[in-house]
Amino acid sequence: MTSEDRPSTQNSRPWVRSLAEIAAAVLVITVAKAAIAEPYYIPSGSMEPTLLIGDGLLATKYPYGYSSASLPASVVLPRTERLFGTTPERGDVVVFRWPGDRAQVWVKRVVGLPGERIQMRAGQLWIDGRPARLRPDGADAIENRDGSTIPALRYVETLPNGREHPILKLAGRQPLDDSFEITVPAGHLFVMGDNRDDSADSRVPTEQGGVGLLPVEDVIGRVEAVVGSWNPAITSEPAWQWPAGLRLSRFFTAVR
Repeated sequence: MTSEDRPSTQNSRPWVRSLAEIAAAVLVITVAKAAIAEPYYIPSGSMEPTLLIGDGLLATKYPYGYSSASLPASVVLPRTERLFGTTPERGDVVVFRWPGDRAQVWVKRVVGLPGERIQMRAGQLWIDGRPARLRPDGADAIENRDGSTIPALRYVETLPNGREHPILKLAGRQPLDDSFEITVPAGHLFVMGDNRDDSADSRVPTEQGGVGLLPVEDVIGRVEAVVGSWNPAITSEPAWQWPAGLRLSRFFTAVR
């Protein structure tokens, strides 16, 4: 057989090269999602008005270091200690693996750090015996997934480090408005939703469906921006109206 008769290895196995390219691309994406950033979707209103149902988020993972929680959301491994770990700052909006089922990813705001005393009094957050300042900011509404709304009051909460963010409160005394004072243990965080009366957060024990005191090892990353948003309530309308559900004003907006 002459050299002209021999099949070319390069031409006879193009699938090998294609498979290698696909594998390399998957590896790069997996590493990027584990080490740099990952997108998430908001299915509930617990963080209204900061985050809305249907928001798509981008969370960066490197600010707090890495643990088994940093792996892509579909990969669930036992809890491990963090490498290059730093404690989130008060006021950060974080995504984390829910301690009750680490396959679930939740999002809340950090309000209490290790060693601090946290208490709710008449719907106001107290830290180390001092109230977080609340400034009335008019009327608002809590939006449900079906598009219905509940009237609410809007406030701007100022944390001890000076960071401000909006919260929503229902009128009248609510079940989570008052609590015993609790000291956040080492290696844990106290997190809350900005929609204060519709958030199963650190005020609610894990065994009752809340977050409880969040282990730092379960934190995935810090929410940086809303990269896209679509109102799921629009699905009750004819399909040709669904594009109207895009909230273009929320695309690529920073989360504070």
